[in-house]
Amino acid sequence: MAAARSVNAESGREEKGPEGSCSESVPPGATIPRVKLLDTLVDTFLQKLVAAGSFQRFTDCYERLYQVQPGMTQRVYDKFVTQLQTSVREEISEIKAEGNLEAVLNSLDKIVQEGKDRTEPAWRPSGIPEEDVRSALMPYFLQQRDALQRRVHRQEAENRQLAEAVLAGRGRVQELQRQGKARQQAWQALHREQKELVGVLGEPE
Repeated sequence: MAAARSVNAESGREEKGPEGSCSESVPPGATIPRVKLLDTLVDTFLQKLVAAGSFQRFTDCYERLYQVQPGMTQRVYDKFVTQLQTSVREEISEIKAEGNLEAVLNSLDKIVQEGKDRTEPAWRPSGIPEEDVRSALMPYFLQQRDALQRRVHRQEAENRQLAEAVLAGRGRVQELQRQGKARQQAWQALHREQKELVGVLGEPE
């Protein structure tokens, strides 16, 4: 067990390495991006998770295995910790991708920064609820109106194109009908001429 304690001490020293790398010096007055804060939070969580499941506790659970194969026990523990960290990071990455968290957090940072740079007084209620609601909702309604107008114009243009295509199709159908009728008349005329020719040739002299 003395070897376990020495290995655990080395593992503890290794676990402190990432913690030091996460706590970077930040200049006074500087704002840390929220995406970086989230990554730091994940790193801190993993460090505490690994510390809670230290090699000493691992060997306490698998004491007989450690007594027989201490080196293999260390390798199993290292593999377990690595796989655990990888799984947690992959899960966090999937959550960030599904929720588009990086874009949302960057947008929030931008809003906060713009608020700091703004010199005019912030909006305050006027004391008249009707005017406050109107001033808050009117830009939204105007935006929706403009969007609906664009959709109406787009739909009208599509309807005009469809109407032109229908008219062109009708014109082609009528032209085909005229061609078919002309061919029918030509065939009928040819048929009559053939009958007349046959009649002339068949008359006795």
